[in-house]
Amino acid sequence: MTVNGQAQSHDVEPRTLLVHHIRENVGMTGTNIGCDTSSCGACTIHVDGQSVKSCTMLAVQAEGTDITTIEGLADSARNGGIAVGAEDWHPMQEAFQQCHALQCGYCTPGMVMAATSFLKENANPTEHEVREGLEGNLCRCTGYHNIVKAVLSAAGEA
Repeated sequence: MTVNGQAQSHDVEPRTLLVHHIRENVGMTGTNIGCDTSSCGACTIHVDGQSVKSCTMLAVQAEGTDITTIEGLADSARNGGIAVGAEDWHPMQEAFQQCHALQCGYCTPGMVMAATSFLKENANPTEHEVREGLEGNLCRCTGYHNIVKAVLSAAGEA
């Protein structure tokens, strides 16, 4: 598999979840483990451009895929694939920061990944559509108001 533009080759047990593989073998710890039941969305990444909860996929199922994690979302190749400052952020990451769309930050990586995928499918969403589009990602802190505001901002709607 390729993770954030870097080819990866690891031997893994067939039962290893992709989220564990990404964190433990690849070292991309921005992908959080929330529930291991696909209820919270903290582990959301992009697999071949599609939003996927990485706790629902085995690492062996990702063989040959192109994976993007929160660390690889921004165009940060000049920094070794890791965004190091605000100038390296993806527009969605910037919108989350500007709109104060986080509190504890635990759900933020998965929420940002889900939101970027959502905007690829619906570039000009309404507030209601954003709320529906992110319903598989849970935040226990913000009440979603600023998260929705950030997604609309990134879409150019706010």
